Amino acid sequence: MSIMFIGAGTVINVVTVVVGSLLGLAVGHKLPERTRLVVTQALGLISLTIGGLSIAQGMSTAFAEAVGSGTRLLVVLGALLIGGIVGAGVRLEERLDGAADWLRTKFVRKADAGNFIEATVTATLVFCVGPLSIIGSLSDGLGHGPEQLVLKAVMDGFAAMAFASSMGIGVLFSAIPLAIYQGALTLLGLWLGNFLPAAHIDALTATGGVILLGLGFRLMGIKQVPIGDLLPALVVAPLLVAAIVPFVLT
Repeated sequence: MSIMFIGAGTVINVVTVVVGSLLGLAVGHKLPERTRLVVTQALGLISLTIGGLSIAQGMSTAFAEAVGSGTRLLVVLGALLIGGIVGAGVRLEERLDGAADWLRTKFVRKADAGNFIEATVTATLVFCVGPLSIIGSLSDGLGHGPEQLVLKAVMDGFAAMAFASSMGIGVLFSAIPLAIYQGALTLLGLWLGNFLPAAHIDALTATGGVILLGLGFRLMGIKQVPIGDLLPALVVAPLLVAAIVPFVLT
């Protein structure tokens, strides 16, 4: 891994998503509808599991020391409320759907619009929301190696295969926002160094875990949580920690 260039982790991750999606599309039509439904619901269960693990990981000692043990959950709640209000105000989920629909009209002629949008947005959130996306990209940018993103790439490749087999070609296009998102974080790590303290990253991780729970509910058909509108919470969470820390220190 030491001879790899900075950014290699994201390149590998994008390749595994593309290859996994193509393999999923190749076998997807051979799977009966009931099997594809089971696969989608299984991914929903995995999303719930990853969300729960992310919340547990985010509720760390560093987070507690920065804002107070009893304040961590309030920070996550505040981030979700503020982020949700901002997201709903700018109609973020609607705009995400519109961007995915634009991709469909440019690159896909015969795909079902609703299925394409759902597949693209869902896969993008699964691949981008999580501690490995953030910490792995920053670590790669700081020159510590792409090992974390390589691990994530393997998991994403299998997930892309399962998603594409049940949800269609929209999963393939999630590689584009994945490359932009992780590439940008890698560049930030390269040029700005470790710009987020551990407590800030943990707050973001816990908040992302809650959003992943909402994603799991959607995949399982339990509730159509507007997870796109909640995405600004990922920015609000570390900002809230930064605002609270001076009061805790005093």
